[in-house]
Amino acid sequence: MKSLKELTRPNIWVLKPYSSARDEYSGRQAHVFLDANENPFNEPNNRYPDPRQRELKVEIGKIKKIDSERIFLGNGSDEAIDLVYRAFCEPHIDNVVAIEPTYGMYGVCADINDIEYRNVKLTAEYDFTAQSMLAAADEHTKMMWLCSPNNPTGNNLCLEEIVKLLQSFQGLVILDEAYGDFSDKPSFIHQLDKFPNLIVLQTFSKAMGCAGIRLGMAFASGEIINILNKIKYPYNVNQLTQQAAMNMLSRYYQVHEWVKDLLIQRKRLMDEFRSLSMVENVYPSDANFFLTKVTDAKRIYDYLVDKGIIVRNRSKVSLCDQCLRITVGTSLENNTLLDALKAYK
Repeated sequence: MKSLKELTRPNIWVLKPYSSARDEYSGRQAHVFLDANENPFNEPNNRYPDPRQRELKVEIGKIKKIDSERIFLGNGSDEAIDLVYRAFCEPHIDNVVAIEPTYGMYGVCADINDIEYRNVKLTAEYDFTAQSMLAAADEHTKMMWLCSPNNPTGNNLCLEEIVKLLQSFQGLVILDEAYGDFSDKPSFIHQLDKFPNLIVLQTFSKAMGCAGIRLGMAFASGEIINILNKIKYPYNVNQLTQQAAMNMLSRYYQVHEWVKDLLIQRKRLMDEFRSLSMVENVYPSDANFFLTKVTDAKRIYDYLVDKGIIVRNRSKVSLCDQCLRITVGTSLENNTLLDALKAYK
């Protein structure tokens, strides 16, 4: 890959980050806090949270088996997505390449940051090739975006092609593994030493059932993490979120049970869908959702809404004409969906 200095925006490389009151005494014990102009009353919410989320990162590192210095935590994965644009892409000059279809925020953040966003269509099997991504790049391509398992298609991307891209591309490759806990493929977070141009995104929102606390994770080299920490807002992850995440990690064993149950329900739902008269195809899934092609996506979507059942109509997304995206719910929720579809006329 190019050197990190070459990839980083020059103003970001030399930027002196904001130093918060809680950063300056880091590493020493304290019990009287008169440094941050806080209200001394209404504990514990009167105090600013740890700006580097040190305790939480240590616990995440234990579970993920990775050094806490290689972890960035943000307000959902969307913060990390936005920050990599701000750190590495020069507006009006640089561009990025991404698979299509995929998670929409990659493109939205490119637009917000005024960065050219180049789409590379997936194959009919919803997969990609490293060659097609590289063919779309030029000397101003700073990053490439992959999501595996992909959203909205649900499938894992080819591991061999991901490796080829990492080996061939001179810029950064961001691999979003938001749904990786539902897949039988290994995470790439343990290959960071092998691929210094790799950033892996994960989240508390899916398998860990914590979408409401808005906590995303980015894993990368310590040097890349330092750059993201340099430009993030000082207290980007609030104390309530940090505490809720710690509580979730203390009962992490539940996540395995939830995933096991959801995988059973996913198989049952997909099998049932194949027998429904309005269903034309059920695509393979490695996530906690699946994509299905139906006879009339808008009509079926509206019918389900009238029944109080909300799925996602993806018909306007590339390669997803007449497709609905179905999230796997509880057994009761799935039964309600199936009963409604069986009564559809």
